[in-house]
Amino acid sequence: MTLFHPAPSGLDETDELYSDGVRILVIEDDSDIRAALDESLRGDGFAVDVASTIRDADELLAINTYDTVVADRMVPDGDTTDLVASLRAQEVSVPVLFLTARDSVEDRVDGFEVGGDDYLIKPFAMDELIVRVRALCRRRGVTALPVLAFGSLEIDRGRAEVRRGGVLLPLTGKERCILTQLAASPDHAVTRSELIEHCWDEHHDPMSNVVDAHVASLRRKLGQPNPIRTVRGVGFVLDGESEQPAPPAAGTGGRS
Repeated sequence: MTLFHPAPSGLDETDELYSDGVRILVIEDDSDIRAALDESLRGDGFAVDVASTIRDADELLAINTYDTVVADRMVPDGDTTDLVASLRAQEVSVPVLFLTARDSVEDRVDGFEVGGDDYLIKPFAMDELIVRVRALCRRRGVTALPVLAFGSLEIDRGRAEVRRGGVLLPLTGKERCILTQLAASPDHAVTRSELIEHCWDEHHDPMSNVVDAHVASLRRKLGQPNPIRTVRGVGFVLDGESEQPAPPAAGTGGRS
């Protein structure tokens, strides 16, 4: 039996609608559903980690911060309501969307009573799941400050748009995420490790030069004067001096 209806194919980074730097944990023991959730959420721009057991999920939750958890109710080592109850007892408020083929009212009530935020019955439409995940992320406050301004740069996280001098820039999701992290710490260096933590997921190879490659592409799209400065041995910083208005040309400053 098909337990989900796939979203339309063909999404790439330019199609991302929402999720710069937003990280999702998927707990699902069915390998086909787990792979489909991973692919679809990534296609929508989310960073995704996956687990097939409560034990694996608990380890990931101990070392990472997530914006939403998508959890199948029944996995090989138990009912994920027990994991959610434990999280709530520790005052961990991450939103949880339960997935289950168990559609009785009692089952849904059990999920909500332990602290679940939403419930989706299998089979489900992937598009509906993605919309529900976005809503949970908004509820958590991911877009509480949707617009960041830095000189002539405007980063609108709610619309997933970046403008410089009012001109819309064709940035990918990763480029927007990098720029957002830099703009959130103006004139302070952000390390490569911090960028990886916020903009990538567990699948990223920390030894690769993917961060530098994305920063190079971002610099080309930002144009001149370029606001991103490399801090040798540390990382990158948005340089406020490059965003200052240019001084007037000689002889145009006003009446003598």
